[in-house]
Amino acid sequence: MANPGRLRGRPAHTPGPTYLSYTPNGRHLVTVGLNNAIRIFQSGSDSEPTNIDNCQESNFAVAAANGFFITGSEDGTVSKYSMQSNTLEEVLVRCTLPVRDVALSPDHQWVAVASDELVVKVVNTEDMTRVLYLREQSKGSKHVSFDPSGTCLAVSCSDGIIYIYSMSSEEPQLVKKVDGVVKSFETDSESSAAVLWHPDGRAFAAPTGTRDIQVVSQEDWANQKVFSNGHTGNITALAWSPNGAFLATSGADRKLILWDALKQTVAHVYDDIPATILALKWHPGENILSYTTNEGELFIRPNFVPSELSFALREGIKPAPLLHDTLGGAKQNGINGTKPNAGPPRRRDGTPDTLDEIMGSDLGSDLGSDVGSLNGFIDDDDGAGYTEGLNGHGKRTNSHLDPVDTNRPKKRYGGYGGYGGFEIQHHEAFQPGSTSWRGNRRYLCLNLIGFIWTVDQGTHNTVTVEFYDREFHRDFHFTDPFLYDKACLTEHGALFACPPSATQPSTIHYRPHETWTARTDWRTPLPAGEHVTSIALSDAYVVATTSDHYVRIYSLFGVPLRVYKQKSSPAVTCAAWRNYVMTIGNGPPRADGFCSLLYSIENVKRDEVCQMEDIVAVDEHAKLQSVFFSDSGDPCIYTSNGLLLTLLHWRLPNQARWTPLLDTTHLPRLASGLKDETYWPVAVAHEKFHCIILKGGERSPYFPRPLLSEFEFSVPLSTRPKAKTAGGADGEEEPDVDEAAHLEQQFVKNSILLSLLDDMLSATRATSSQRAELGRRENEVDKAVLQLVAVECRTGEERGMKALELAGLLRDRSGRMMEAAEKIAGRYGRDGLGERIRGLTERRLVGWEEEEG
Repeated sequence: MANPGRLRGRPAHTPGPTYLSYTPNGRHLVTVGLNNAIRIFQSGSDSEPTNIDNCQESNFAVAAANGFFITGSEDGTVSKYSMQSNTLEEVLVRCTLPVRDVALSPDHQWVAVASDELVVKVVNTEDMTRVLYLREQSKGSKHVSFDPSGTCLAVSCSDGIIYIYSMSSEEPQLVKKVDGVVKSFETDSESSAAVLWHPDGRAFAAPTGTRDIQVVSQEDWANQKVFSNGHTGNITALAWSPNGAFLATSGADRKLILWDALKQTVAHVYDDIPATILALKWHPGENILSYTTNEGELFIRPNFVPSELSFALREGIKPAPLLHDTLGGAKQNGINGTKPNAGPPRRRDGTPDTLDEIMGSDLGSDLGSDVGSLNGFIDDDDGAGYTEGLNGHGKRTNSHLDPVDTNRPKKRYGGYGGYGGFEIQHHEAFQPGSTSWRGNRRYLCLNLIGFIWTVDQGTHNTVTVEFYDREFHRDFHFTDPFLYDKACLTEHGALFACPPSATQPSTIHYRPHETWTARTDWRTPLPAGEHVTSIALSDAYVVATTSDHYVRIYSLFGVPLRVYKQKSSPAVTCAAWRNYVMTIGNGPPRADGFCSLLYSIENVKRDEVCQMEDIVAVDEHAKLQSVFFSDSGDPCIYTSNGLLLTLLHWRLPNQARWTPLLDTTHLPRLASGLKDETYWPVAVAHEKFHCIILKGGERSPYFPRPLLSEFEFSVPLSTRPKAKTAGGADGEEEPDVDEAAHLEQQFVKNSILLSLLDDMLSATRATSSQRAELGRRENEVDKAVLQLVAVECRTGEERGMKALELAGLLRDRSGRMMEAAEKIAGRYGRDGLGERIRGLTERRLVGWEEEEG
């Protein structure tokens, strides 16, 4: 037991509801109650508290900053008191009905007031005339709570609904009504319905009607993990530890429970509670929990977290207990929060005993100047001198070390092995078209055929496959005990893969949509210890990259066709189209410490390698977001900085190059600067980029299923400046500038598409329609060139050399396009240009005849 014996309470107020608040620096503790006095206790001192008398009676709420504190009373008065002079500074606002709760924003500039009125008031603490009104509640409110960033305010209303307001604009906006978490209640009830934001700001906890504590994600307001089976009475108060490692709760059953927040399990139960606890507060920097009861007493419980668990308080901010949380998973699976196979964490050079190692990487910055109070956590119980020489920040000085040799070269530790003087960072594996978990659901696949999504049901998942064209294929739905985390969808079938578990290996599952025999699903387990990192599906092959750096290729009936080691590893992702397979992996490190991405493309049917370990053109500060083949079979990538690129001449070894098709950051819809949106890549088809528009800082699509948008290709060329016309002033735009820019765009774009089409027809047996399409594309390129020639001719004789150069770009071998260029020159009276174009035509015709001969 951490605290044997009965803890003695301090009479703070007359018997009745009593509440408390710590100042952020932890130096003072303020209590309020039914009498007309406020008491201020000094932390770590047994001396008598400071009293502020002649206050409003029956104060039901208090919130403290370092320099002042706010109280709310039954008569509706909200008052501000000075912490230095211990006097009333001003009455901030008055309500017509009793005040039930007050909450200060993180910057202490605003105080939110919950009362029996329908309206919640948010008052500026420096200027009482500045008041915001939250009017969406249908009944009185009992609790208010700002999130750690101060951008969200949660209001717990007596109708059983939590109202979430955005406070980032001048007028608060209701963003969500969270129903079904807290129960309906009377505002004067001792039961709590408070929203308690986790210190990392990504979720909040709230007591439920079933006497559990439900965690709710701030990202999508979905229910997450639950703290259950702790209390037998209604929950009356709750509080996160300063770093979110623990949760303390109290109930009408007179139990005080310490929860392990990571596991959602009871770590310790204190059953020596003499009365119902109404308020719980952790000391901001020490292992102390203080609470007040409905009998007017204050209890200060030192060493609240048992000694065998108290080390967790000295670590940095812990992740909120969310379902499928990658941050939380890293904390569980790695060491000190690092991901598996990520190598040792970064260390600061020249400091053998860093603050990060003693107290966690984040705690020092969180506690500021008061972090020295954590020294009490370091026990020198065996006299070995652990605490000797500790400075004010709880760490040893360097007096026990030899002098530092400044001439000795510094060493830094690498990730997957050190490399020179920097740390190597690998690109993590990902599945194209897949989103991360949000709440209990995620998309496994999104493309132009349809989409696959899964829902976590606790013991199993449920998978739904939906098609855009329901006349061609029927949607289907199935129970998934394998917990598939990757999927692909084509017109012919659906491919799934699951990670290994304690009872089964990692498995690949292919399910065809239709067959002329009985449907032939098949599953293939991988060897023990190996798991799938990415999968791809074409109309001929199934591809999987694995954690053991294998590329495994199967037929659509499960026949293993290829198994080989990927040269660039660890693998990042893969894609497939017809007989072609593209794999991407980590290559040599770049100057910034990140590995280059290398790709390989092979024709499985012919057993030919088209490109081997060539570089993926991703900018230095960008990440590869998706990779896929277009509808015509050309590799495409989309990067996190909004760039769509395709691969030209990829069937010719050593000839491939990445060419931009679209830079979404330069879309006309973003020119005003008013839209905050990004784009989730879906496909390249019909010479357009298909995507999902993400707004408001979203990073991935969510439910309900968003609509697809499409954008025309627009190769990023130069931004033309304002020109100066011959007789005009600066800033007047040359009339032909916009037209020339448009035509240049058409010329470059159509040249790229022509090159892609020409490459494909050179490698396949072209049909008559494909040959006709090639001719049409050539005409589009020549049409843009002729129009550019006309623009140059209109501009003046001095632009004739550029017009002649443009004429030389015409592709038509019949000479008709060259004749058209000559006629354009004649129409504008450019006779000299016309003669030179005629001479160019004759030389080209002779050259073509010699080639054919």
